[in-house]
Amino acid sequence: MPENFELAYKWVLFLLPLPFLVIWLLPPLRIKSAALLVPNLSKTEVISGVKSKKSALVKPRNRIVSVALFIIWALLLATLSSPRLVGEPELKIKTSRNFLIVADISFSMANNDWYLEGKRATRWQAVKSVMHEFISKRTGDRMGLIFFGSSAYIQAPFTSDLSTVDQLLDEADVGMAGQMTNIGKAIVKGIEMFDQDTIKTKVMLVLTDGVDSGTEILPLDAADMARKDSIHVYTLGIGNPENSGSDLDEKTLREIAELTEATYFRAIDTDNLEQVYTELDKLEPIEFEEESFTPVTLLYIYPLLGAIGLALVLSLILGSISLSRSVKTKSDL
Repeated sequence: MPENFELAYKWVLFLLPLPFLVIWLLPPLRIKSAALLVPNLSKTEVISGVKSKKSALVKPRNRIVSVALFIIWALLLATLSSPRLVGEPELKIKTSRNFLIVADISFSMANNDWYLEGKRATRWQAVKSVMHEFISKRTGDRMGLIFFGSSAYIQAPFTSDLSTVDQLLDEADVGMAGQMTNIGKAIVKGIEMFDQDTIKTKVMLVLTDGVDSGTEILPLDAADMARKDSIHVYTLGIGNPENSGSDLDEKTLREIAELTEATYFRAIDTDNLEQVYTELDKLEPIEFEEESFTPVTLLYIYPLLGAIGLALVLSLILGSISLSRSVKTKSDL
């Protein structure tokens, strides 16, 4: 990824000549000290021809120290200017909707009348194999999982971590929620999850291969509650109702979808199930907001470390010089 160097606060560099202005504009610092009384000072002036001056002695500046101090000042200004490497702008995906999968894991989903890669498989194994790919493609959505049988329970709350949702789906198995099929209770549980979130776009996919056997709430009553909360409930019937061993209630599933302005699908095999998910992607496309994101690498730490390092070295040098002078003075005494 190409990167460009830039200074965030270029105006800081205008402060670079400030030390020279201070030296030029401000007078030397005058410090009064105790005077030494010299007897016959006037006679000494006449004899020597040199008159005493009232001004203080200004010692010449150490050029090396001055240069070092200026470099430290320049490095501090470079730190304040915030140097950085700026990459090419990127698009950051933001969550656009809550997508809830409500899957039937009652005992009927254990029937091995489906084929997966040429081998017999249970309905649940086939559903999971296709759902894995479907979940991975929902980039930008927050997804949740509800499994139901006699009861309904939350397997995964809404999250943008799709790999975790995929793992939790893989860990679920038939019979974990009981042997019956309570579609109405499952939809109500999904409504409760949506109520706890603030995202307005709400999509629910209900997968089942049976007929509702619940007595607490009817599926159509639950669908009406979802409609009032602006939840689109897509329904997916697993299996072929024309087969004698199927209990699929297509009529109820179709009415649930129509009531919530969604669509009913039927999957009789794995290939057909994949087509259903493809069609669902078209009906509920991933419409995420695009946010401009520019990667930035801050470099201020390097001039700051240089300034600190040079200041420490200068302090050690001046300290050693001062110490040697003090030792020499004491030896002369």
